[in-house]
Amino acid sequence: MLRLSKLTDYAVVVMMRLADSDRCTAEGVQTSPCIAAATGVPEPTVAKVLKALATSGLVTSQRGARGGYRLTRPVETVTIADVIAAIDGPIALTACVDGHQGSCDVESLCAVKGRWDLVNDAIHAALTSITLAEMREASIPPAFRVHTAHATSAA
Repeated sequence: MLRLSKLTDYAVVVMMRLADSDRCTAEGVQTSPCIAAATGVPEPTVAKVLKALATSGLVTSQRGARGGYRLTRPVETVTIADVIAAIDGPIALTACVDGHQGSCDVESLCAVKGRWDLVNDAIHAALTSITLAEMREASIPPAFRVHTAHATSAA
């Protein structure tokens, strides 16, 4: 089974929370305890995720009394692949896909060596095509989306 790590799942949850910039504090800055309280993810885990996201450049931290974290770029430009790479590293289904030589005992005899690239590329393309904005939109009930769109077009 192909499954994302819990930390990656939590990272998406944290990024989605940060996308709601009108919450917790002004100017799009949110604290780790605020994010933890809002998402139900334990605060030490939120702090760990935020550190990894900051290292990758997806979020930035601000110190001081009004400190916290914020997204470094619009949610429309952050892909699920970006978040996965920030937490788990490059997307690679097998050791031979990520270019590590000597990581497989049967590498010299492998009948599928190099063929996993096709599958890996397809998964990477799919994850790169989905943004946090689309994930956020998908979490809004359809009835509300239709109502909002109608209200916007009527104005």
